[in-house]
Amino acid sequence: MKIVIAIDSFKGSLSSLKAGEAAKEGIVRVFPNARIAVRPLADGGEGTVEALTAGMDGELRTIRVTGPMGGTVECQYGILKESGTAILEMSGAAGLPLIEPERRNPMFATTYGVGEIIRDAMGQGCRHFIAGIGGSATNDGGVGMLQALGYRMLDQYGMDVPFGAQGLGKLASIDESRVIPELKDCTFRIACDVSNPLWGERGSSIVFGPQKGADPEMTEKMDQWMKQYGELVQTVSSKANPSHPGAGAAGGLGFAFLAFMNASLESGVKIVLEETGLENYIKEADMVVTGEGQLDGQTVMGKAPMGAARLAKKYGVPVIAFSGSATPDAAACNEKGIDAFFPILRSVVSLEEALKEETAFENLANTAEQVFRLIQLTERWK
Repeated sequence: MKIVIAIDSFKGSLSSLKAGEAAKEGIVRVFPNARIAVRPLADGGEGTVEALTAGMDGELRTIRVTGPMGGTVECQYGILKESGTAILEMSGAAGLPLIEPERRNPMFATTYGVGEIIRDAMGQGCRHFIAGIGGSATNDGGVGMLQALGYRMLDQYGMDVPFGAQGLGKLASIDESRVIPELKDCTFRIACDVSNPLWGERGSSIVFGPQKGADPEMTEKMDQWMKQYGELVQTVSSKANPSHPGAGAAGGLGFAFLAFMNASLESGVKIVLEETGLENYIKEADMVVTGEGQLDGQTVMGKAPMGAARLAKKYGVPVIAFSGSATPDAAACNEKGIDAFFPILRSVVSLEEALKEETAFENLANTAEQVFRLIQLTERWK
């Protein structure tokens, strides 16, 4: 029996590969001779760096960069030396969880640290980048990132604009004379699963600004500044398109990538599936095992387990999924390629206890064992 296990991380509990190893442990109790491949799975959000780096035999590098509100934060990114690829999550440098709720303010939050990660990775020889841009605390149009890479964002007096959305309100010109030369040789695959434009009713400021700490007056100002920024960038970059789906992602960071770099915005799941070559494993499999922390109605909207399931169905391979929990609307997963799913909680415990790594690992291994005992029985009935 050939089994491919590709499970997204159980957030706050098990990494993608740890979840895969737990499922494998339960399966081999029943089928000790099964050929099992544990592969990383992610959707471009939290856990992508860890999953792809470990699953593709890369190495993690830890550096200190500028945090979203200034100061410094410790940030990890992955390096795949053979291909010269860096894997990063913008949230590691400019994410909302890095700021206490009472201090969140997109007027001052910057993406400068994201540019510092890119700069450091370039120094390590990387010229290809995979970046997840979800979970941002920022609304600076990616200006901070660009500043870290050598772009000078200047006010009407020729002075560098300050960090944050406030800088967009002062921005008058862009000087590209000091941009790091190697940047032109780099390519960027950006994991982006939102389609918002740069400004307007569906733009970054109005849709995402409030969750980052913006009040109504601030939101209105930021949207106007973002419009002015987009129009200015269109005068210096032929690639600038404020209406491009995803331009408003991460407070306009998507727009900056598209306008100033050799970048594409793509489905996070699509990037992960392609970069890890999961299809090559699945097409020869007898069974695919996938899952995530919670299966629900959102799972079928392009989340990681559905990506694995779609590949499996392309080759007629049955799919089962495990999850920490499952909501009633998770039944939609059965219509979209997951043949059966199984929550792993085995007793009534507190959320804190359920999220402990050792508890989740044991629950997943034990549940997988029982499911495959049933599969073993069906084999005997044939």
